[in-house]
Amino acid sequence: MSVDEKIAQFLQSAAFAVVGVSTKPDKFGNKIFKCYQKKGYRVVPIHPLEKEIEGVSCVSNVSELPSEVVSLSVVTPPAVTEKLVISAAEKGIKNIWMQPGAASPAAVAFCEQQGINVIADGTCVLLRFGCHH
Repeated sequence: MSVDEKIAQFLQSAAFAVVGVSTKPDKFGNKIFKCYQKKGYRVVPIHPLEKEIEGVSCVSNVSELPSEVVSLSVVTPPAVTEKLVISAAEKGIKNIWMQPGAASPAAVAFCEQQGINVIADGTCVLLRFGCHH
């Protein structure tokens, strides 16, 4: 499957989640979250401590996501991503878009073994959606 096909499949989700989202507007995770909002997508922030980001209630981990979220954007360090993909598979997440710097070979291999559509080639949500850095 090409990257464009993988992204098309990712975007078929009724709702999305961003893990690694920040309350700081200059941080990559915050920009990605706002980009989903700007494009009119329903998006859920995942943050272990914050209650709300950009006016949207947070969930503290992947297991708390609503069932309609099957696509996850990941903006975490590779070591965190490796643990995260296990939780995502247990939750039934079908698509994971690892943002530049978040991927690790082990995390990508795990997703492929689980049959999860994984985008981890350095393609960035912000560029693909036409949101500015």
